Amino acid sequence: MANRKHLALLRQDVAAWNVWRRTNPRVRPSLSGASLFGATLCGADLRDADLRGADLSYANLCGADLSDANLRGADLFWASLGDADLTQANLSYADLRGTGLSEADLTGSVGWFAGMNQPKSVESQRTSVSRG
Repeated sequence: MANRKHLALLRQDVAAWNVWRRTNPRVRPSLSGASLFGATLCGADLRDADLRGADLSYANLCGADLSDANLRGADLFWASLGDADLTQANLSYADLRGTGLSEADLTGSVGWFAGMNQPKSVESQRTSVSRG
């Protein structure tokens, strides 16, 4: 269950959230199960956040730092993750249908992306599967 204070701060304003993150570097954001449907979170510092089972469908996470975040089982249906940092993120069982990953860094991500380090690899796999 999401921490109400963390969720309220994130919904308030990304700039305020990022300031809070800088002043509280040891706090791991607890946003599991949070409803962030359609939220605009461009540039949000969500590194190491617990986002298990969160609803991020249709959210705009362009340029967000999701490194080391736990997105296990999160709903990212049609979310935009362009230029996002997903280094070492856990994407196991996440719903990624329609998700935009242009220029996203997937280095070391766990889950559906295991073994693929760049979005270009995803496209090349699609091509090889369609030919197969």
